[in-house]
Amino acid sequence: MRVLLLYPLFPKTFWSYEKILELVNRKVLLPPLGLVTVAAILPQEWEFKLVDRNVRAVTEAEWAWADVVILSAMIVQKEDLIDQIQEAKRRGKRVAVGGPYPTSVPDEALAAGADYMILDEGEITLPLFVEAVQRGETQGIFRANGEKPDVTTTPVPRFDLLEFDAYDSMSIQFSRGCPFQCEFCDIIVLYGRKPRTKAPEQLMQELDRLYELGWRRSIFMVDDNFIGNKRNVKLLLKELKEWQREHQYPFNFNTEASVDLSQDQELMDLMVDCNFNAVFLGVETPDEESLSMTMKFQNTRSSLAESVETITRSGLRVMAGFIIGFDGEKSGAGDRIVRFVEQTTIPTTTFAMLQALPNTALWHRLEKEGRLRSGKDGNINQTTLMNFIPTRPLEEIAREYVEAFCRIYEPTTYLDRVYRHFLMLGAPRCKVPFQFPSLVDLKALLTVCWRQGLKRETRWMFWHHLFGILRHNPSVFAHYLAVCAHNEHFMEYRQIVRDQIEGQLQEFLTQEAQIQQQAKPKVEAAA
Repeated sequence: MRVLLLYPLFPKTFWSYEKILELVNRKVLLPPLGLVTVAAILPQEWEFKLVDRNVRAVTEAEWAWADVVILSAMIVQKEDLIDQIQEAKRRGKRVAVGGPYPTSVPDEALAAGADYMILDEGEITLPLFVEAVQRGETQGIFRANGEKPDVTTTPVPRFDLLEFDAYDSMSIQFSRGCPFQCEFCDIIVLYGRKPRTKAPEQLMQELDRLYELGWRRSIFMVDDNFIGNKRNVKLLLKELKEWQREHQYPFNFNTEASVDLSQDQELMDLMVDCNFNAVFLGVETPDEESLSMTMKFQNTRSSLAESVETITRSGLRVMAGFIIGFDGEKSGAGDRIVRFVEQTTIPTTTFAMLQALPNTALWHRLEKEGRLRSGKDGNINQTTLMNFIPTRPLEEIAREYVEAFCRIYEPTTYLDRVYRHFLMLGAPRCKVPFQFPSLVDLKALLTVCWRQGLKRETRWMFWHHLFGILRHNPSVFAHYLAVCAHNEHFMEYRQIVRDQIEGQLQEFLTQEAQIQQQAKPKVEAAA
């Protein structure tokens, strides 16, 4: 069996980072970990080719070679997912589809022509698919029926199928699931509230394989909450600390975690000892009433600002996610988020309007209340208008969002916030051997210095802060420069957010005006 593994395109999002990736001659931030895991679970006598459409297009030879095409997608990739299903069917190929989006909304992939729906988690449903293919079945829907797999049986992903030079970071996974109950989150719907973890030796085998293949850059632990099972993650980190030391720290790591990380100093120290240098936190909002409304109670148990500071001083650069548009939210939420970001000095913040994702608790509640907007199934892109009727005017929320996003990423504001964050950032704890930067990295450095330090209005601030870091916290200098470079992306992306949200808002307001105009004669007639 010849299998073409196909990963659909992402639209431009906060995480696209095109301008930054161009600086270092790379095309994509992260690889499709799900598909290389699928390849490892399927029979190894089968032949595999993987095409990430974010890296390059499928060749005619690859289409002709394939017996079956397998696609996996998140909700933000749905448009290209549908296009590629239809493209494969036009070529007479059997198509199998899985991943988070088809699992949540299988009807769209079926309507587009998918033959096999491999839903839920692949450790359970991929063997069912294989059995069906071996029986000669040409279609089928395979579900886990509520069963969650033991991830200690998951094989080492087929990293060898990836085009390493195209990616800025590599992806691995230690756990699935999250113990919390945030109303808007689809992770607990897909993977459950009981975190399941791999064994430490499994992850060491994955690192061994990446090391053997020559990977020597960043690795992102894609766990939706890396510390969901603190006991098991500490066992992992103790082994990882030794592995890193023995291999002279070939990797640096970053991940996602809940804010209660700040309450466990041992855990933070272990992460820094393993060469973790950044963590993404789901802060969502500084408004405690909104946090309680959306059942994100873990963010109300201690001061969010103090938690961010504690994590930063421990040596982990904080990235954070924010959301505007919660039910009961008072006017000025955008301003409050901007003030919180400035107060806590968080450099990089994803920021979006709330979306009701399919099958989440929020989705079901709004559906019951009749507040879902027709034809809008939710999206996690930062350039998407809300897909439900909020408790305050949508126009007000959208304008607050755009203005707040643009203020957060105003170039001088961003550089000043990065500087203050890195002055606070705890120094690295592990002794990474010095390596001369590559020619690509040197070119990127010179480009950033030229653009931000000479060409633009940021020039005085750029040099003042650069020498300030060298004077006050020199051990984070390289890390600091890399985060300064992110400004290249945000300068362009904030205008994309403004243009797309304002365009959608104008379309929404026009539709609302038309509805009111059509309703007016009926009201007058009734009167």
